[in-house]
Amino acid sequence: MGTVYLVWGSTYYAIAEMVRTLPPLLAAGFRYVVAGLLMLAFLVARDRWQRSRGADRGRWLRRPSGAEWRTAAIVGLLLLLGGNGGVVLGELRIPSGVAAVTIATVPIWMNVADGILVGRGPGRLATGGLLVGLVGVGILLYPSGGTDSLDPVGVALVVGASLSWAAGSLIARRGPLPKNQLLGSGMEMLAGGLGLGVVGLLMGEAGQTDPSRFSTSSLLAVAYLVAIGSLLAFSAYTWLLSHVPISTVSTYAYVNPIVAVALGTVLLGEQITPRMLVAAMLILGAVVAMVTGRPRLAEEPGPMPEAATLEPPPELG
Repeated sequence: MGTVYLVWGSTYYAIAEMVRTLPPLLAAGFRYVVAGLLMLAFLVARDRWQRSRGADRGRWLRRPSGAEWRTAAIVGLLLLLGGNGGVVLGELRIPSGVAAVTIATVPIWMNVADGILVGRGPGRLATGGLLVGLVGVGILLYPSGGTDSLDPVGVALVVGASLSWAAGSLIARRGPLPKNQLLGSGMEMLAGGLGLGVVGLLMGEAGQTDPSRFSTSSLLAVAYLVAIGSLLAFSAYTWLLSHVPISTVSTYAYVNPIVAVALGTVLLGEQITPRMLVAAMLILGAVVAMVTGRPRLAEEPGPMPEAATLEPPPELG
């Protein structure tokens, strides 16, 4: 839990450092393509080692089907292109702490959409949480001047990212994916990373890129996001899903924004205004109400990581 709390909370700071001098979508795409290839290469190497030692056939890596690749591509594009890509672009306009607080709304959207799909209405506590969360998002989106101003486009991009992440998470819970969760994650990261790269190229990022301006801190941020944010944190999250009650795993949505705000304030000098604090308290309170006020089935999976991030999750971070 400590890994998930700290690492996913820190990815918002790492993304802010990355986009200082690197092309945002191309850098994010590079991050996930490399992480996905490393994950898949590790699984293939481990599978060959197990086969050479005569391991039980039940432990062998099964080749993904076409349907599984299709689902992984859809989920990867929603989580990473729509989700993480929205966060990356949003952090060009708003502080990383505000982005993290906004991404904390992912459990709200997941609960609402899931309730619609299964025809199960939320309870009073969950309904109240939804309304309070919308008020918090509205406070962030409402135009304001002076030191209290926030770019509404930046906030809207991150809100859109949270919606995309929620949609991808719901599809991942229902679509055909490999039973090996790490294999599915590697496939999703590869597909989402390629999508980010293609969109980055279409937006002309390659022509606007000057490698001589890349800073050491931005390059280190990418390395951190690949090794720690994508590989280590996701492995920890996968282990938690199998060993810890889902209500406990879900608490990352409450802690990540606190870590992100603290790092943004201390390391990036981001200013926290009363308006942002009020919105953060409303959104986090709404997430607590939505998660605790809705009955969960014993076999129900938890929310996706980092905004994810994810990074969802993405991260979200």
